[in-house]
Amino acid sequence: MAGMTGSEEKYGRAVEFIKEFMRYVLVGGTAFIVDTGVLFLFKTFVFGSMGAMGILIATAFGFIAGLIYNYILSIMFVFKKADGKVKGRQMQAFIIFAIIGIIGLGLTEGGMYLGVIVFGTAYYLVIKIFVAAVVLIWNYLARKLLIFK
Repeated sequence: MAGMTGSEEKYGRAVEFIKEFMRYVLVGGTAFIVDTGVLFLFKTFVFGSMGAMGILIATAFGFIAGLIYNYILSIMFVFKKADGKVKGRQMQAFIIFAIIGIIGLGLTEGGMYLGVIVFGTAYYLVIKIFVAAVVLIWNYLARKLLIFK
């Protein structure tokens, strides 16, 4: 940002951060729809008779579907700097992306487990909304700091 004062440069970086985060929220929101849709389908049609255990298994399937969707769109749409895009396509970056996702899956499973224990299985989709909001922030910050610097 040549030719800018320090405050203009900080403002410009802040605006870019907000734009990037909003793109991540958009991608994360649509990934949430993929994730929750797969969760609902697997819970309803595959693991429905397994109660809380079926919800946890279906949650994992949904999370994996959302993770793959999120990875592809993060490279294509969210993190726009060229060096971040190149780095994001490297195998090492995908492994870090996946590890962050696995930690997110752990947070998701833990939150879903606690939510189902406290509120019951009837509220699993409502619980999922709250858990997803926490995991969205974790995923964005970890991916931004560790992959798309």
